Amino acid sequence: MPIVNFQRRITQIVIFLLILLMTFSPLFSTNVHSHQINNVLVSVNNNEIYVSTTVIPDSNFVESLSAGISKELIFYLDLFRVWNLWPNEFIKGSKIIRILKSDPIKRDFNVINIDNTQTVERKFKDIEGMLSWAFNITDYKIANIRDLEPGKYFIKVTVESNIKRLPPIIGYFLFFLSQSEFSVSKKSHIFTINP
Repeated sequence: MPIVNFQRRITQIVIFLLILLMTFSPLFSTNVHSHQINNVLVSVNNNEIYVSTTVIPDSNFVESLSAGISKELIFYLDLFRVWNLWPNEFIKGSKIIRILKSDPIKRDFNVINIDNTQTVERKFKDIEGMLSWAFNITDYKIANIRDLEPGKYFIKVTVESNIKRLPPIIGYFLFFLSQSEFSVSKKSHIFTINP
């Protein structure tokens, strides 16, 4: 008799979890392929390696931002060395956080840019200007050539936007749901550093 009760209890828990999944999954569903990174351009100037990139957001992201919902963008700019017989080697990375805040009633559009230890807030007159600046990285310094060994390298750019965290008990049961609103990445062309 105890085995039957145990099996019944397990069945109830599984049904409960499935109901939770069907209830909450539309709230956290993401369209991964709607956001895209246009280009990852690498340039070298005065022995410094710079990267520039542009992200194109999808319409849902722009609409929710226009409605006054704050967003957080995280840019990961990672330098890798290419090896023929081994996996690519991570050399150096940078993380840029941009917090986008819009108030459509006050016509107030702000971006807080957090880069290493520096925090800067920028104000914009309209949402188009804010999006144009927030989704662009222009000539960001990655590394100095003198600090790198000769070889082939590339830069991988990853951009993601995290959703608000689930309450701990729900997050525990729904651990398989993505915690990011979107995440896209793209690699630059391979470039060579000569001795």
